[in-house]
Amino acid sequence: MTSLEEMKAWVDAASYESLLRKWRFAISGDPHFQGEMGDYYIAAMKKKRDEVGDDEHVRASKRIGWE
Repeated sequence: MTSLEEMKAWVDAASYESLLRKWRFAISGDPHFQGEMGDYYIAAMKKKRDEVGDDEHVRASKRIGWE
């Protein structure tokens, strides 16, 4: 299993689109979304979403899709 520090480093380095893609398509029980790491992921994703703004959020969401 990946360590908490490694997961946090990945989140810190990831683009907003990468975080959104993982959020949308992660399998149930993904450790990135549990406990302390889950709280960290959500906070980082919110911060990056605020940084990219609404227009880029919509573009990223459309690029990712749902399938």
